[in-house]
Amino acid sequence: MKDLDGKNQMVRRLLSCVREYKKLSIITFCLMVGEVLIECLIPFITANLVNSMKGDLEMSRLLTIGGVLVLLALVSLCCGGLAGYTSAKASAGFAKNLRSDLFDRIQSFSFQNIDKFSTSSLVTRLTTDVSNVQMSFMMVIRTAVRSPLMLIFAVTMAFIMGGKLAATFVFVLPVMVTGLILITRKAMPAFHRVFRKYDKLNESVEENVRAMRVVKGFSREEYEKKKFAKAADDICGDFTKAERIVALNDPLMQICWYFNMLFILTVGSKLIIESRGLDLDVGQISAMLTYGIQVLMSLQMLSMIYVIITISLESMRRIYEVLEEKSSLTNPENPVMAINDGSVDFKGVSFKYSEKSEKFALENVNLHIDSGMTVGIIGGTGSSKTSLVQMIPRLYDASEGEVMVSGINVKEYDLVTLRDAVAMVLQKNQLFSGTIRENLRWGNEDATDEEIIEAAKLAQADEFISSFPEGYDTFIEQGGTNVSGGQKQRLCIARALLKKPKILILDDSTSAVDTHTDALIRKGFREFLPETTKIIIAQRIASVQDADMIIVLDNGHVVTTGKHEELMKSSPIYRETYEQQTSGSQDSEKNSLEGAEA
Repeated sequence: MKDLDGKNQMVRRLLSCVREYKKLSIITFCLMVGEVLIECLIPFITANLVNSMKGDLEMSRLLTIGGVLVLLALVSLCCGGLAGYTSAKASAGFAKNLRSDLFDRIQSFSFQNIDKFSTSSLVTRLTTDVSNVQMSFMMVIRTAVRSPLMLIFAVTMAFIMGGKLAATFVFVLPVMVTGLILITRKAMPAFHRVFRKYDKLNESVEENVRAMRVVKGFSREEYEKKKFAKAADDICGDFTKAERIVALNDPLMQICWYFNMLFILTVGSKLIIESRGLDLDVGQISAMLTYGIQVLMSLQMLSMIYVIITISLESMRRIYEVLEEKSSLTNPENPVMAINDGSVDFKGVSFKYSEKSEKFALENVNLHIDSGMTVGIIGGTGSSKTSLVQMIPRLYDASEGEVMVSGINVKEYDLVTLRDAVAMVLQKNQLFSGTIRENLRWGNEDATDEEIIEAAKLAQADEFISSFPEGYDTFIEQGGTNVSGGQKQRLCIARALLKKPKILILDDSTSAVDTHTDALIRKGFREFLPETTKIIIAQRIASVQDADMIIVLDNGHVVTTGKHEELMKSSPIYRETYEQQTSGSQDSEKNSLEGAEA
């Protein structure tokens, strides 16, 4: 009972996406009813016409009945054609709304929600699963209406017209129904397995395309081909097995149809001869044959509908999971809509990616960062440097403790307000297909050309942009594949600067630029962004050596904080890292800065 309630709730939620296409869906239903009524009426009129032709049927009456049949056939054709149009439009519109609702829901997800669903799985749900549900919806409002009505009307008319001959359906219907149920139940497990494997197939494709340079660099094309082929073969095998079982529908229908035809012709002929046409006539036999075809075709279509809808239940469930997933990050009832300054505080902050995780990624972090400070964060791989800064714009929420911006807990801010005040530049930031100007305006869609150029100069990007023939109108390929790693990072920095943030976070985002350019970027930050809090995660100590405060992280704990000179004396980890990177040269950063000044 609980499972049934859950399915009903799921169906209601999905059907809420029909919205403005509800009228078309109802029109389709009405057109289907009209088509079925006419199709069942035509054999009845035809049978009476055939019977009447044995007597002295006047030509005028023959033409009249013939004209009525032609008119009914045209009306039925119009109903079917219009139903095809309205059902296609309604189902396509339903799929559009469903995809939009899914995409909107995904946009609201936090990183924690995204981690719950793999990227490939979300892509499958937005594409394959929605297409399956769209097909089911179209069949429900069209074929699933037509087939049951046709079955009911055809059997009713058969008993009215055929009398004893209708007994054939007493034998044929149970056999057909039992056979179809057995076939579909046998095929369903294979169909269920297919959709789980689609995720793996899409994951293989996505991973391969993203890492194409790595694949080619290690000459692993053949390995990737075999991996993809294995996933494709698994899906093909399951589909083949399922389709092979479903294909048994045709011989089953053929057997029932031939039995039905043989029974009607044999028993009908005997009845006509014995009753001399009083109990049964040729017209009734022709009508019974037509109704028999309609009944059997309706049953076969119902079996296909059952298969498709059952398959789609898995797709519906997967879509429903995403639609019902609640973002772990939500706005408070009365959010704070303004941020006064860029000060940041961590008070007893601990963090883990999942409630089920046994170990904290960050533990008992206590920090105070004044507004306008330049803060460096140093730590080995896996020390949770990125996790620390991602809690400032609420990409993740702290599991314990408080993260505060401008003296207010980040959970009390309006999310858009908070994220507009915090700009993050990642090591692997993303550029989108479009011009450089369009990409930079992601930071501020209303930015003037002067503001764009100023941000680009500050990020040391204006020089290489100006070297392109089309300058700021140069087209960036998807993912920024036609610019170098260093150029991409500088464009992303310029994009972030256009937000004019109160807090600027650079997450190892100058790793692909040389030390001289890195020094120029930091020099520009000091001179032109004095009131902006700058938090720089870096692997190179040279990138944070002149920071107002350097935070040393190790295994999720803040080991120590201080300026460069202080940490050289008090932190063995910091001193050892510095000496390994500079080989004891105390003047490397100084030389870079002097070069920047020059």
